[in-house]
Amino acid sequence: MNLSELRYIVAVAQERNFRRAAERCFVSQPALSTAVQKLEDELGVQIFERTRTEVSLTSIGRRLVEQAQRTLEEVERMKTMAREGRDQLIGPLRLGVIHTIGPYVLPDLIPALSARAPEMPLEVEESTTAQLEINLKNGLVDVVLLALPFNIPGIDTLPLYDEVFEVVVSSKHRWARKRAVQAQDLGEERVLLLHSGHCFSNQVAEACPEMSRVPGSGSAPGNSLETIRNMVASGTGVTVLPASANSERYRSALLTVIPFTAPAPSRRIALAWRKSFGREKAIETLAGALRALDLPGTTMLPLALPVAS
Repeated sequence: MNLSELRYIVAVAQERNFRRAAERCFVSQPALSTAVQKLEDELGVQIFERTRTEVSLTSIGRRLVEQAQRTLEEVERMKTMAREGRDQLIGPLRLGVIHTIGPYVLPDLIPALSARAPEMPLEVEESTTAQLEINLKNGLVDVVLLALPFNIPGIDTLPLYDEVFEVVVSSKHRWARKRAVQAQDLGEERVLLLHSGHCFSNQVAEACPEMSRVPGSGSAPGNSLETIRNMVASGTGVTVLPASANSERYRSALLTVIPFTAPAPSRRIALAWRKSFGREKAIETLAGALRALDLPGTTMLPLALPVAS
């Protein structure tokens, strides 16, 4: 058994395909297949079930791949420890971010982080919380920026800031001159939100349960708050957006932003990463850059990184 064989079975498990796994590992497919078969023979168990159209993990194979992933991460951690004294801020940092944060934070975050860590570029993946959880656990991203709660075994979280929600209506809407809106008022309107796979929509629905009374309230097409914003501008309905999505660069004469009456619904934004991830300084620097941003409608929280166990 060697590290290459462990990398191969992890790649096959994630790709569900020997050809793609071989391309990802920069080896030929026959070489990868032979190495996987050799490992199965050595361990005396079948890791993968193979058909002409599909590759799937056996029950024991799933456990072995999880252990292989942990072993490979520990090896990387050992390499990091062996390079003690060298800068952890050199090399890309793979950041996952949810759809309702990415477009409104990244334009300011990237230059801010570049100023703090010029040799640590961000490689960004934008997706839903559920998909980012999978990618984080599988080592496809290093750290994710999302809304709490996110209670996953083996994952550390660092709360960064609280962000209030705001109501957005057409400038021709009867509420356009309102100074504030109560959450229960949304029960009178058609409220457009992203589909329920997005945690932000679920949080809005929990904070404003009355909105389900109007037919057509709820899911709107696509994964973009900008699509919903344009639908609201056209008079299709009203929406609720996080305050960071309503900064000056996103304002339009066709829309009016109205705060909620206190206490306004809000969400808590945090970073999350694997406990086995060995670049604590990178996490700390990223958190510092995020907390230094002047995001509207946010309250920054004290920075306190989890103690390594």
